[in-house]
Amino acid sequence: MPHEVRAVVATKKGAPVEVQTILVPDPGPGEVLVSVQACGVCHTDLHYREGAVGDDFPFLLGHEAAGVVEEVGPGVTDLLPGDYVVLAWRAPCGACRSCRRGRPWYCFDSRNAAQPMTLLEGTSRTKSGGGTPLTAALGIGAFAEKTLVAAGQAVKVDPAARPEAAGLIGCGVMAGYGAAVHTGGVGNGDTVAVIGCGGVGNAAVAGASVAGARRVIAVDIDDRKLDGATRFGATHTVNSRGTDPVEAVRQLTGGHGADVVIDAVGRPDTYRQAFEMRDLAGTLVLVGVPEPDMRLDLPLIEVFSRGGALKSSWYGDCLPSRDFPVLIDRYLSGRLDLEGFVTERISLDEVESAFDAMRAGRVLRSVVVL
Repeated sequence: MPHEVRAVVATKKGAPVEVQTILVPDPGPGEVLVSVQACGVCHTDLHYREGAVGDDFPFLLGHEAAGVVEEVGPGVTDLLPGDYVVLAWRAPCGACRSCRRGRPWYCFDSRNAAQPMTLLEGTSRTKSGGGTPLTAALGIGAFAEKTLVAAGQAVKVDPAARPEAAGLIGCGVMAGYGAAVHTGGVGNGDTVAVIGCGGVGNAAVAGASVAGARRVIAVDIDDRKLDGATRFGATHTVNSRGTDPVEAVRQLTGGHGADVVIDAVGRPDTYRQAFEMRDLAGTLVLVGVPEPDMRLDLPLIEVFSRGGALKSSWYGDCLPSRDFPVLIDRYLSGRLDLEGFVTERISLDEVESAFDAMRAGRVLRSVVVL
């Protein structure tokens, strides 16, 4: 029988979100019902609200979540009611051309729940008796008391982890950490520069530090964010509002530039800075998400002559079933400060205000606690 729960819904482009009652179906084959305990407020949720991801309104927002499995559907054998999980928006299918080639972190047909969650009332009726179907943000929709996901999206982790911290590895922390460790391949003794010290950028700083980087240089235009970056392992900071960041990074790296540069902003100007502050044969990783209309102009001779690699990082090139438990273990052992990303704990009714705080740069993460 469908479950009536409160949830945060974006009803139309640019409109303030609303807390409405929705219907969440019992899990079908390959699905699990999760009781959500905490969910971070991510920039991607704001992109959905503003219509930058698509126009399949209404959207059920929230995707950076931890909770407890409440029910499992037919065919689910690796999860049980009571399991503590972090939700992932990548659940490799195991059958696409990328999975078959042994690269499941690039899966091109990631699994989601087959059944839609719906508004309690609406003009369009569904088989479950609900109203208008909801589009779940990143296939999750976790600004809700309960949500329905594919079993592969629910990754078991150590239940000792606090849910408001654990849920953050479901998106932002994993994206930044993985950009450094997986995509960038940061290794012992490397020099690393990270442009943009929000949640994703600071996670990249943390990842580079954990991976053994000799120097981790944080670049931002806000001294408050730069101060915060030192908490996650930055050895040096550069305020690019009044300083040429390329020259500053070169000075801090013996005149050479960094071995790995991570652009956690995703703008043409920051990408160009990242390109220029690399050492010869260095690696540039783009993890900040650009706007669809942005364009890039680089001298092709420099792309050739500087060598190295220009990479994009999707979800930190992570494999959730492999990486989530590892990051939770590092958190519990004190090697990864997930608590440091949690700026405030809020209710479902405060998500719209959290978007305002995000725009103003006052928070790393607001986290909805249920």
